[in-house]
Amino acid sequence: MNTEKTLSRKEFLANSSKIALGAVVGVAGFNLLSSNKAHAETKQTQTWPYPYTTLDPEVVRQYAHASFYAGYACCAGTFRGITLALIDAMGAPWTDFPVEIMKYGSAGISSWGTTCGAINGGSAMISLVVSTSNTALINELFGWYNSQALPTAAANSATYVDHPEIGVLPQSISGSPLCHASVSQWCFTSGFGSNVPERSERCARLAGDIAAKTVEILNAHFASTFVGTFTDPAGNADCTICHGTAADNNIQVTHMECVTCHSSIDLNTHGTKVNELGGNPTVFELENAYPNPFFSSTTIKFSVPKDEKIRLEIYDIKGLLVNSLIDSDVMKAGIYEISWNGTNNSGNEVTSGIYFARLTSGSFMKSIKINLTK
Repeated sequence: MNTEKTLSRKEFLANSSKIALGAVVGVAGFNLLSSNKAHAETKQTQTWPYPYTTLDPEVVRQYAHASFYAGYACCAGTFRGITLALIDAMGAPWTDFPVEIMKYGSAGISSWGTTCGAINGGSAMISLVVSTSNTALINELFGWYNSQALPTAAANSATYVDHPEIGVLPQSISGSPLCHASVSQWCFTSGFGSNVPERSERCARLAGDIAAKTVEILNAHFASTFVGTFTDPAGNADCTICHGTAADNNIQVTHMECVTCHSSIDLNTHGTKVNELGGNPTVFELENAYPNPFFSSTTIKFSVPKDEKIRLEIYDIKGLLVNSLIDSDVMKAGIYEISWNGTNNSGNEVTSGIYFARLTSGSFMKSIKINLTK
């Protein structure tokens, strides 16, 4: 005689071995049928792409966060969070998918600190359900991750089954899709070490954030409303330190900003020295440039209230990176000024027009408008 066991939501999410073949999940309850009762229908081989239906990003967020603590970590946790929501909505073939295949991606792929596991898992889901070109969708996910203050406000305000005692966490903007760079930036900004519960919770919330964002992108794609916002950094086209030129037949494709790996000296910017003006500021601040408009050079003044990694970048009116005046350098508390001479990351003069100087540090970001006239 078959029996039916009712599991609590936490038990269901935590017990990975019990959601294998035969798991039938409902939104209102989490009933797991015995293996003898599983899949009365005839099994069919599922071909690529797998089916998808519109999902609730906040439901997916909760699933991914819980999956992180159920032993799936960031990559498989993100992927599994979306899979569980698809099981709720569709059942097979998602009930049979071996989500454990994504466990390789934890900690930047088997602790190598490379691609963040969460965006790795989200990208894998996009590739699994989208049969047409998915480059724009994945670029959007990566670009969002690079520029978004994470964990998001939505992640910080959610109520979780696991570790509800951890409150609002500090945010940081990674500027890079690399696990090592992203975690290091957050640890520096937050003051937490890498082996404390708060850091683990930060990555759990990022798994939820990325799962939710992946679903938002997929929902829009299948509704034919997706409009990508990601564009390659303009400076990359001129960077030949590693990538050579078309004439060399040695161009290495990348969407990452070159300054993620290279300093201003590497990129031949030979920028103006940062001048420390002293003072004891209490908040971050980016003041208007002077002169503005300018012809040959303008000075940008900014304040740093504590020892912090600083990025000060120039963007054009299309939002493309022009020059990285300060590239994630650790600066002591104080008031500073730096000049921009109207050149890009390759040292070439840029055309007249409107530009924006953007100061980024941890969760702080502010931009000012600069008018270059020649």
